Amino acid sequence: MKSTLSAFLFGKNANSHLPERVHNAIEKQQYESEKLIGWVQLLLVTIFATLYIISPNKPMSDGIQPVPWALGLYYLFTLKRLALAYRNKLSTWFLTASVIADIGLLMVLIWSFHIQYMQPASFYLKAPTVLYVFIFIALRSLRFDPRYILIAGGTAAAGWVILTGYVIWSEGGKSMITRDYVTYLTSNSILIGAEVDKIIAIVLVTAVLAIAVMRAKRSFIRAVTDEIAARDLSRFVSPEIANRITHAEQQIRPGDGDAVNATVMFTDIEGFSSISEKLSPKELATMLNEYFTETSALISRFGGVITQFEGDAMLITFNAVTPDTDHALNAVRTALAIQDLSERRIYSHGSPLKTRCGINSGEIVIGAIGSESRLTFTVHGDNVNIASRLESLNKEFGTYILATEDTVHACGNHDDIPKWQERGDVTVRGREKSTKIFSLSPLKSAPRILEQKSDSPITSSD
Repeated sequence: MKSTLSAFLFGKNANSHLPERVHNAIEKQQYESEKLIGWVQLLLVTIFATLYIISPNKPMSDGIQPVPWALGLYYLFTLKRLALAYRNKLSTWFLTASVIADIGLLMVLIWSFHIQYMQPASFYLKAPTVLYVFIFIALRSLRFDPRYILIAGGTAAAGWVILTGYVIWSEGGKSMITRDYVTYLTSNSILIGAEVDKIIAIVLVTAVLAIAVMRAKRSFIRAVTDEIAARDLSRFVSPEIANRITHAEQQIRPGDGDAVNATVMFTDIEGFSSISEKLSPKELATMLNEYFTETSALISRFGGVITQFEGDAMLITFNAVTPDTDHALNAVRTALAIQDLSERRIYSHGSPLKTRCGINSGEIVIGAIGSESRLTFTVHGDNVNIASRLESLNKEFGTYILATEDTVHACGNHDDIPKWQERGDVTVRGREKSTKIFSLSPLKSAPRILEQKSDSPITSSD
């Protein structure tokens, strides 16, 4: 029952144990809010001081003038608080003291009016300055912490009780109290009901704001958690796929997918098993991280999306996730750039990593595969299988780039693409129909491609 009521009032509770990075992101936002609060407070006291200066009403006393002193004290206090906010040194106890001081100084300012203008104490109960109380309470809603709203509202309500009590005490008690509203407005009498109304209004505004901020805080925590999760997700899948998943209009279900005309490329490191045998698991992971970091940069440069890593292999798509009218051409350019990198780059194990590429173009389906509880966002279809088989066929032909006739035709003739070599019709494993395939030798084209696509081509670490 208690949890149901809490969820009804404050919204669904966030995870009780927040990771440190989520906590840090929330704290950063809170510090930024305190800076904004400080500037708004500084603006308010400046406006109030300006109105006081230009006011045609002159104080009736030639003695002490407490209003300028109260304004000056509050101005200095606000400057100090703003400076601490920019230095991220606003501790919980200081913020609490600051909220109490904000309201306290405002109450002192209101109280000082009857001295400044030599009027009975009941004079300040009708001052419109009391409206600033609601502004100061509302200011605390800029920070996602209802505690400070409650502190501000509680201090304001208590302060007005004290100010009302002071009037009754200082002006002869019940003799100043009236029940007539007109008398209250046209004299220095006290209408208890009017002051109770003000206190009730302060309490209700405080309660509503505290509930609203608590609901907003829980939503904010969930939003920050989801944002960080989405950002982390983009490190395990491509940012393009992560963006597609997180911005889907409806919940993604198994089988959801789109048929697109795209180009698929499979890559694999030549002799990876032999290399793995000579390295420790940690050394192997270091080498693969170096390799994937540099090849990923090339793939992204040409508009490709790494849909899947599997051991040393990559499944790369063009025009499946992000639009690309030249998807076949960019896939071929990516393969050439990877070959160039393989020739130039010596990795941590002391030798280059030759990479085989299989490329095919045609209709594929990209979407979610799996069960309701566990999904994989990938591409599938006959044309995907053909690209995978072509990558393996490189072993038989002694080549590093094999592509189907569809890819060659879609690629077209370009100065930066070497001449294709026809390898004939082959029946790839698992299919009955034959496929005409072509091979491509990098020659010296890849460096030109890199220069065309980027002002800062990847350089060798030799």
